[in-house]
Amino acid sequence: MDQDGTAVRGQSLKARVEAYERHLIETALAATSGNQRRAAASLGLLPTTLHEKMKRLGLLRRGEAPEPEMVRQATA
Repeated sequence: MDQDGTAVRGQSLKARVEAYERHLIETALAATSGNQRRAAASLGLLPTTLHEKMKRLGLLRRGEAPEPEMVRQATA
């Protein structure tokens, strides 16, 4: 994605969607100081959905666990 947020020409639709999703998630995490639960809420997602998207997009650091609230919701 270019610095202005537009997709680079020649990328597949899948690559463009992933780049845009990554951009939105990174922006939401920055705005919430890394709080995944609040970032998920700001994006209209469940925390578990955000975690799965972050995992798929490679946004989780190795060994990073979901926030405790996410674990409780996933096991409830």
